[in-house]
Amino acid sequence: MQEIEILVSEVGPRDGLQSIKRTMPTEAKLNWIEALAASGLQEIEVGSFVSPRLLPQMADCATLVREANKLEGLTVLALVPNLQGAENAFAAGTRKWTMPISASRAHSLNNIGKTPEEAIEEVRRVCDFRDSLPIQQRPDVEVGISTAFGCTFEGMVSEDWVIEMAGLLAKAGSDSIGLSDTTGYANPAQIKRMFQRLRREIGAEKMAGAHLHNTRGQGLANVLAALEVDVTTFDSSLGGLGGCPYAPGATGNIVTEDLVFMLEAMGLHTGVDVDALITAREVLLRGLPGQLIYGKIPEVGLPKGFTYACDRSTK
Repeated sequence: MQEIEILVSEVGPRDGLQSIKRTMPTEAKLNWIEALAASGLQEIEVGSFVSPRLLPQMADCATLVREANKLEGLTVLALVPNLQGAENAFAAGTRKWTMPISASRAHSLNNIGKTPEEAIEEVRRVCDFRDSLPIQQRPDVEVGISTAFGCTFEGMVSEDWVIEMAGLLAKAGSDSIGLSDTTGYANPAQIKRMFQRLRREIGAEKMAGAHLHNTRGQGLANVLAALEVDVTTFDSSLGGLGGCPYAPGATGNIVTEDLVFMLEAMGLHTGVDVDALITAREVLLRGLPGQLIYGKIPEVGLPKGFTYACDRSTK
C-alpha cells in the first residue's frame, strides 16, 4: 500500500513568536529551529522581513535564514509583506517567500495599511522582482489569503470575493495560493467548499495548503475536512503558539504535535517524529521560560503500540 505524503509546514518561529511580546534570543531561536528540523519537518517558516519597529521579535530574520539554510533537506520559508521585504529576503538567501493577503478590507488596512486591491498589486510587484532574477535564483512566491473564512472586524467575508482574489493573485504571478483561517472562524463544511472552489479557480498545480487556527476548537476537524478534498499541506505551530497581532482574539495555531499524531495515526505519512517534537518543546521553553504552550499528545504521550505510517506500510 502506497502511503499518502502530507507536508507539515512549521510556522512557530514566525507566527508563534510574533504573537507574544517577549523577544526570543537569536541563539535560542536557532537552537529551536535546529530541534524542529531534527524531528523530520521539511519546511519551517523562520521569520518575517517586516520592519523591526513594528515587530521587534522578527528583527533577526536574515540571520535565521542564513543559518537555517545550512540544515540539510530543509526548505526555509519567510514572510515578506511587500517589495522591500522581498528584496531583503532575497539578499538573505530565502528560497521561498510567503505573502499574507487579507480578503477583509478592515483587516488588510489594519495589518499592512493597504486595501486588498493594493495588496494584490504589491504581489504583482514582488513577482516582477522575482522574475527579474536569474532563473536558478528565483524563490517560490506563495500567497495565503488571510481571513478567508471570516474576520474579527467585519464578521463574515464574501466567499465569492475570496475566490476572485485567488484568480487575481494567480494572474499577478503567484506560484501557489492557499487559504488561511486567520481568526479561527472556519467550520469543516466551509473548508471543504472553499478549497473545492479554489481548486476550480486556479487549478491543482497552484494549490497551496491550509493555514488553520484552533481559536474555537475547530482546528483538527478542519484538517480532516481539507484532507477530504485533497489538501496535502498544513501549517501548524509547535505548542500551538500563534495568532495575528492585528486581529483581536486570533489565537492558537494548530498544535504541530497533535496534528502529526493524527495524520500518522490515520496512515498518512508526514516524515515527522512526535517524540522529537516533544524534545523541541523543551528547547523552545529554554528560550522562553514560563511560556504557555499547548498540546494533548505531549501531555498524555503516544498510545501504547503506536507505529508511524511508513512503518505500517511495509508490513
